[in-house]
Amino acid sequence: MHFFKRIAGYLLAVVGTLALVVTLLSLFNASVWWLQVLDFFRFQTLILHALVLLGLVLLGWQRHRTARLLLLVGTGVGLALQAHLLLPYSPLATRPVPDATPAQASNPAGRLRLLEINVYMKNRKAAPLLQLVRDVQPDVLLAVETDTWWVQALRPLQPQYPYRLELPRDNTYGLVLYSRLPLVDPQEQILQQKNVPSIRTGLRLPNGRVVTFYGVHPTPPFPDNYPNSVGMKDVALRKVGRMVKQETRPALVCGDFNDVSWSHTTRMFEADGELYNVNLGRGLFNTFDAHWFPIRWPLDHLFVTKQFRLVELKRLPSVDSDHFPLYAELVLVD
Repeated sequence: MHFFKRIAGYLLAVVGTLALVVTLLSLFNASVWWLQVLDFFRFQTLILHALVLLGLVLLGWQRHRTARLLLLVGTGVGLALQAHLLLPYSPLATRPVPDATPAQASNPAGRLRLLEINVYMKNRKAAPLLQLVRDVQPDVLLAVETDTWWVQALRPLQPQYPYRLELPRDNTYGLVLYSRLPLVDPQEQILQQKNVPSIRTGLRLPNGRVVTFYGVHPTPPFPDNYPNSVGMKDVALRKVGRMVKQETRPALVCGDFNDVSWSHTTRMFEADGELYNVNLGRGLFNTFDAHWFPIRWPLDHLFVTKQFRLVELKRLPSVDSDHFPLYAELVLVD
């Protein structure tokens, strides 16, 4: 028994030390891709800290008391740091995007129902997504990672969505926007890398008001098809933020950000007070990876200006992509 307790103690020491190192390194806002990726693992690292702390308490570990005390303190500090960054997404925190009142929610003239999904370009099973759209009946569908095959696969939906903007790409950065609402001056924009498009368009609501919609899918902060994006993950989002600041209309930004809600870049995106993350105060809404539970992160996001209220926000069931769909119902009140 003593032998197994000793082994368990050493294992806790190794795991606890590694978790603390990851936590401390993740606090550096450096243009080094592997440091930026550590941001993604905050929830997983918090769980490790909690398990190590529980193990130390249960084990007792009478040997090396000074080392045990240091590990206890370090684990507690690591747990507190991770919890501090994740707490704003818990239901206990403030909601900067308020819930709609029953009267506001019942007003169809200012309502906007939005469905966003990264289809996973290599996925060749469109039927689950088509059925989901028919079931949910969103006003606007933003499909990410759409190549020419996916443009064709989505066309059975066209009778219900007369307004469209299709920007297929074979590099996983294609976008397709389907809308029941009239599009006002729809535009393709290049925010950072060539052949990585974004969408800017007006959406005319049933009450006649126009809101500006941005559909985005910036490159990730680690090497992929665009290694020059390493260390530059904030360029595209910062440009969108500046455009929203110049808007005279209410605006919303939606898409696969290839970044987590609590990263430095995403928090800076909302720091000027023009845009608000609908996740705050409501939950993480982890949309990736739909296939592997241990590494689920919130990569698909919706940000809105202060004129919106939230009726509903939910992560929908899998449609055979590596991302879950994200659904939101908003109402424009001001």
